Amino acid sequence: MTLLDNVFELIDLRSFSNLWFWIALAVTWSTVSHWVLGVPWDMAIRARRGHGETAMTDFEDMVRINTGRLLYVADQSGTLMAGIAAFGLTSLALLGFVYGNEFSQALFLIAGPLTAVGLLSLRTARQIRARSLGGDALIARLARHRLAVQAIGMISIFITAMWGMYQNMAIGALG
Repeated sequence: MTLLDNVFELIDLRSFSNLWFWIALAVTWSTVSHWVLGVPWDMAIRARRGHGETAMTDFEDMVRINTGRLLYVADQSGTLMAGIAAFGLTSLALLGFVYGNEFSQALFLIAGPLTAVGLLSLRTARQIRARSLGGDALIARLARHRLAVQAIGMISIFITAMWGMYQNMAIGALG
């Protein structure tokens, strides 16, 4: 055996049997659920608890800035971004599930649910702006959004784990 064979045997480069894929998946969903509309969740907690006079003002300003950015990008290039996302997800789905490319399957199982989170974030941003939410109502709306994101993440991790176990068992039975 060569050194390269030993390295490939030690570090399996397939996605679902690679520890780094599962670490990346966990970090992705942890980050997405912490940064609600681009605002760190600890700012909402500090604002709710009333830590200082500026905590709520800072939180509302961050939400206003990030909501404005999100809606501006969606209004200016939303159609183009939707087309690119649809093309990318369709390509990953075809490469992964029709042609059997495991890396494309792994990327699709991350990118698909993240696309749903992006659409949910856009909807939440539009609601915040339309209702001019502030104070406790704003925190409550972002808490509901965060709960929905966490639910999407849990379902995504479960489906990815089931698919990954199936892939590893199928390849183990063949090999």
